[in-house]
Amino acid sequence: MGTRPWIVDDELWALIEPLLPPWPERSQAPRPVSDRLSLQGILFVLYNDIAWQLLPLELELELELELELELGFGSGQTCWRRLDRWQKAGAFDRLHRILLAKLNAAGELDWSRACVDGSHIRAKKGGPDTGPSPIDRRKTGSKHHLICDGRGTPLKVITTAAKVNDVTQTLALVDGIPPVTERPGRPRRRPEALLGDKGYDSNPNRDELRHRRILPVISRKGSPNIKGIGKLCYVVEQTFALLHHFKRLAVRWERRTELHDAFVSLACSLICFRRLKKTHS
Repeated sequence: MGTRPWIVDDELWALIEPLLPPWPERSQAPRPVSDRLSLQGILFVLYNDIAWQLLPLELELELELELELELGFGSGQTCWRRLDRWQKAGAFDRLHRILLAKLNAAGELDWSRACVDGSHIRAKKGGPDTGPSPIDRRKTGSKHHLICDGRGTPLKVITTAAKVNDVTQTLALVDGIPPVTERPGRPRRRPEALLGDKGYDSNPNRDELRHRRILPVISRKGSPNIKGIGKLCYVVEQTFALLHHFKRLAVRWERRTELHDAFVSLACSLICFRRLKKTHS
């Protein structure tokens, strides 16, 4: 992604462009900014966590050939509307699924185990799926619930209110893993084992996981932790660090959950895209 990670290179654009809905034919107004530049504006907000109205209309870029170009992102309102429209069309979820399939084809997904955990974030403007945070002096917050494969590749993220217990999202995370293709046989969407800390201790959930042919490896409350589980589950903490490196995800500003989830899906896709590029380098 380079030193300016919000710049959309040709390889990434080739994956995203077919997923974007066409411009409405009945629209009377011309499209003010191209989809590619609008996406760069969205990425600029995702990486830098600035208000939409502060999105620079023009940005000077020095290229390797020592040329200077001015790329207009368009107004923040334009990029915000484009984000909303693309999220309603499911473009970011489909992009995430495509990249997971490419990683799977390259043998880069570890289906031997999956790890789950949750992480709190502050929600500055409130809205649905927010509430008093039990770890932040009851300030308004949300919670990211994450499931990743054995190598830390994000498979599914769910946003809830901050006070929602981790154990309530276990099955939703497992069932939310998209079917991953690109290898012989049926699409894969189930890990062989699920690892979690004592916050996921639930006998009914264990029974449901076994019913799905998933081995639950979850420490029980009041008992010592399963030996070595902390080392194996460390990948989920690394994945949270990668997600919250996108500054827009470290603090929630969107009142509408679907817009916040659009940023989450886009961030998961970018993490997968980076890993895919490493396999080709």
